[in-house]
Amino acid sequence: MATRRIISTERTILDKDDDDINTGPNTGVAGQQQSSSTAPAVPMDVILKLLAFTFAMVVIPIGSYFVTVNTIFRGNSTYAGGLAAIMANVVLVGYVIVAMNEDQSDQLQAKKGGKKD
Repeated sequence: MATRRIISTERTILDKDDDDINTGPNTGVAGQQQSSSTAPAVPMDVILKLLAFTFAMVVIPIGSYFVTVNTIFRGNSTYAGGLAAIMANVVLVGYVIVAMNEDQSDQLQAKKGGKKD
């Protein structure tokens, strides 16, 4: 039977793992941690827009259904449900348009910043 001898100068798997931890991507010098950014990944205005459109996606279709089922459509829930579906799509399209405009404005600001430098 053949067995493998461990030579004392050779590193074992456990030693290699310890070295990877001490010189990982967030460390500059072995064993010293660099500070990480604590800034939020998503800006606050984006979160507020998402919350506003989430609220609108819940309230507008349901509200339009209950407002129109007895007033405009005189008890016909099919038409009121159709209007609620249309209103949900209107809110969704509005969100897509706002998100696309926000993305374009970020790109324009990046281009303006690049030309000035």
